[in-house]
Amino acid sequence: MLTPMVAGGVVFPGLFLLSKNTLQRLPQLRWEEADAVIVSARLVSSVQAIMASTAGYIVSTSCKHIIDDQHWLSSAYTQFAVPYFIYDIYAMFLCHWHKHQVKGHGGDDGGPSPPGSTWAVARGYLHKEFLMVLHHVVMVLVCFPLSVVWRQGKGDFFLGCLLMAEVSTPFVCLGKILIQYKQQHTLLHKVNGALMLLSFLCCRVLLFPYLYWAYGRHAGLPLLAVPLALPAHVNLGAALLLAPQLYWFSLICRGACRLFRPRGTPPSSPCQTQD
Repeated sequence: MLTPMVAGGVVFPGLFLLSKNTLQRLPQLRWEEADAVIVSARLVSSVQAIMASTAGYIVSTSCKHIIDDQHWLSSAYTQFAVPYFIYDIYAMFLCHWHKHQVKGHGGDDGGPSPPGSTWAVARGYLHKEFLMVLHHVVMVLVCFPLSVVWRQGKGDFFLGCLLMAEVSTPFVCLGKILIQYKQQHTLLHKVNGALMLLSFLCCRVLLFPYLYWAYGRHAGLPLLAVPLALPAHVNLGAALLLAPQLYWFSLICRGACRLFRPRGTPPSSPCQTQD
């Protein structure tokens, strides 16, 4: 178990540092540290998402029996990904810190922030990214032990499908980068927004009804009867995993309404939202 976790602890921070230093030091680029940090963090998240969704696809398509079939990637990648969630909490804080500095909240001379301001930035970070930080903590402290111990080698198909939820992450990351650099009105941003909306809907929201349907087909049950046939803690776990996805999807829908609304058209329900 330790080997994949150690590998993940090297790969994700190492890729972040490599990308950051490359963007800062290449003569053709010479990016500012804030830009290099933000883009590098998005790059690592996208790489992890591609790796996770690829592993999930391999696992889910290899398991013909959705309960008993096993694939070595299911446990190996789960262990490999644990350090990513720990690293990403810090990477998100670095992004928040640099955005805070760019907005002019540093020292009066544009230098380092005065003593004590780090805690203020940390509080602001936890307030703004509370749900994402909580998601990462739960993935490490709850979902990882459950996937390793509680499953006892069962249900690799379902774990593979859950890994494929990461398909939408590269589109989310690219969208954030384009917004960061004021490219909201480009064709690339609109195409990426449509792909993000579609992939998030299919791979994160509709994923859970699909998993219930897959189990129902295996057990010979209609879809609506599946929740009644499953233990209560399974339904509770699925609901807790689905809840933040629905919240994030609502935010994406609001952003899509603003993005595709013709210029000069006043917002109307359900697209109306406060900035």
